[in-house]
Amino acid sequence: MSVAVVSPWIIGSGLLQVGLFLLGAPLLVGLMRTVRCRMEGRVGPPIRQPWRELRKLLLKSRSQPEHSTLVFAIAPVVLMATTLVVVWLTPLLSVRVTLSGGSDLFAIVFLLLLGSVSLSLAALDTGTAFGGMGSSRLMTIVALAEPALLVAILALAATVHSSSLATIMLAALHHPIWLVTPQRLLSFSAFVVVVLAESGRLPVDNPATHLELTMIHEALILEYSGPDLALIKLAESIRLTFLLALLANLFFPWGVSFSASGISLLIGTFVLLAKVAVLGVVISAGEVAVAKLRLFRVPELLAGAFMLSILAVLSALVIA
Repeated sequence: MSVAVVSPWIIGSGLLQVGLFLLGAPLLVGLMRTVRCRMEGRVGPPIRQPWRELRKLLLKSRSQPEHSTLVFAIAPVVLMATTLVVVWLTPLLSVRVTLSGGSDLFAIVFLLLLGSVSLSLAALDTGTAFGGMGSSRLMTIVALAEPALLVAILALAATVHSSSLATIMLAALHHPIWLVTPQRLLSFSAFVVVVLAESGRLPVDNPATHLELTMIHEALILEYSGPDLALIKLAESIRLTFLLALLANLFFPWGVSFSASGISLLIGTFVLLAKVAVLGVVISAGEVAVAKLRLFRVPELLAGAFMLSILAVLSALVIA
């Protein structure tokens, strides 16, 4: 029986991606805060402020609701673990250094869903009114956002007849004309809406809100404190950075390395950082001009994104 040997480059590039996201994700959140504050005429906190907040949370004690179970305790670990596995498996720096089958579209979406479900179950486990409210709202959003994400990428996969993200990126690099096809434009629009919904950004949710009746994501983590809260906030910043990186590489794949050499990985790293920073700045600038949607309008927005992704698939099948 043959045993598959994992190349050191696969392990090394995966660890490089994980380390890059661990260090850079909070800085991206800080950059987006700073851009939004400057556009609103305020000075705002420094870019490194999220790291200061994480350090402060790590020094505080951990608390747990009286009647909560193990679900509440392990949810932050599950959220962080699934997020890091997704980052490690996805070809973000190079399409040549990924586990065979690891970058499968369905595996990535399933792992993202698993992290969201674990946090939702933890909110229900607290037995509080706000926890149940936030959990039901999150599951409503996830039930509409995840299918839209899946179908949007399926529209890209239909062209290359593969659900591998690496194959989709390689095909786009070899056929630049595919980057301006109707299915890609429709998929891009749906993908942007899903990124905003998954990361809790405007107009779906306001990450800076503290008004209980409008909370979606913040209601899930009201009972967390100390290191657990730090782990959740770090995982969420990594998820936001990952979704922006995936958006950049799927629709703007320039700069993704074809090989596993050190120089190509270095170039791919700088290009990826630039693309993610630009997308973060654009989203922050857009948030200044929009208001949060009413809760009952959010499903309409996500249903629209799902319809765009369906149209993208139909367009891909017609053109093929």
